[in-house]
Amino acid sequence: MADIRFKKPIFPVSVSLRNYLQKTQREIDVPIGYTDLLHYNSSITFFDKKGEDTLWETLIYSESDRQFIHESLRKVYALLKVGGDMSVIEHLYIDRVDYCLYANTHPVRVRIVNRLNDLFDYFYIKQADASRVYGMELEHLLSPNKINYLIKGDTFIEEHIQGIPGDTFIKHYLTEHHDYNPLRIAKEFVKFNERSLVQLLGDMRRDNFVVEIIPDFDELHFRLRAIDFDQECFEGSCKIYMPQYFKENNPIINLGFKSMSPVLELQYQREERMRLSNRVKASQPQLETLLSAMTKDTLSTPEHLHQLKTELAELYQDTGFVSCQSMGEIVQKSMLLLDKYPVRKRYKMKSAVAG
Repeated sequence: MADIRFKKPIFPVSVSLRNYLQKTQREIDVPIGYTDLLHYNSSITFFDKKGEDTLWETLIYSESDRQFIHESLRKVYALLKVGGDMSVIEHLYIDRVDYCLYANTHPVRVRIVNRLNDLFDYFYIKQADASRVYGMELEHLLSPNKINYLIKGDTFIEEHIQGIPGDTFIKHYLTEHHDYNPLRIAKEFVKFNERSLVQLLGDMRRDNFVVEIIPDFDELHFRLRAIDFDQECFEGSCKIYMPQYFKENNPIINLGFKSMSPVLELQYQREERMRLSNRVKASQPQLETLLSAMTKDTLSTPEHLHQLKTELAELYQDTGFVSCQSMGEIVQKSMLLLDKYPVRKRYKMKSAVAG
């Protein structure tokens, strides 16, 4: 089973990565920084609709600070959504600012409301972490999902990724009667597992992804989307980058046993690798610039680097991983193998359910 024992440190954004972010217009001036939001007077525990502690604290600011902070956050939202055009969102107001103590980057969550119809949206402000930047940018370039985020100095801003939280989906959609084809969920999980491994996106347990339900004219379709990118290429065990090895995901894996044959599993694995290969080719030369910065950056410990390249060399049956000198080089090597299928032993999802 996959197991993360220690909290990952925050890695600074390097000069080469920052140059990439400037070229791709991810880094722009914003009117407020992460540390500004921590100047609050007090906080209260935020409970959900069922009265349960969400582990978020709602921040309370002095009146003078509140006016400045709320107006600045409206401008940040305008930059994130409409390129800074305040006239488009003049009817929006900041309803709540929440702070999370348990996550790696201690995110601040902002709830913004449309006073014309009471609809709301969220966005997040966090400490900038190179791991997260690389994870989100790779997800943006190589997955079927596009992600919008901004960065300025040590402040990281990202939009809310909508979907049903993985734990909620497993609790209600897999245990209650719903009119869906279970094979479609199992199929998406296989593809999600493959993307996570190739991109070295770790810790994709049910709390760290959401599920999109897409109605079609005859059936419901599903898509799994990562929402937490802190564990991008840090851990040494290759199991951390394969959602199949997290016991929290066992209900979906068990669904796969009942609905999917090994032949289908292999087919969907191949399909996803081919799509990843096509996205790699389509995103050149932007991806090359990103990987150039990534190969120079320190994103893990020497011990984790050695363990991971050794395990991947065995998994893929390719000794080329052993010569990799950084996590970025491992990601680069992983992408080079996309067209050379089969390049590794077919993973056995049964191992994820052991215990």
